[in-house]
Amino acid sequence: MTSSFSAVLSPCIGLCRLGADGLCEGCRRSAAEIAAWSRMGDEQRLRLLQELPARAAAATSLEGS
Repeated sequence: MTSSFSAVLSPCIGLCRLGADGLCEGCRRSAAEIAAWSRMGDEQRLRLLQELPARAAAATSLEGS
């Protein structure tokens, strides 16, 4: 039996709903990024993970406006 292990875990927090901006309200990834996650290498995943805090901050600042 073969199993695969990904060192970089998904940022999904189980709040899976796309907002008006096209990003998941939970993890701030786009639908395309969510769909591609399983095919991404660790380097790609880490790059994306580095972008998510800025996306979350931008969403928070828009909510406060």
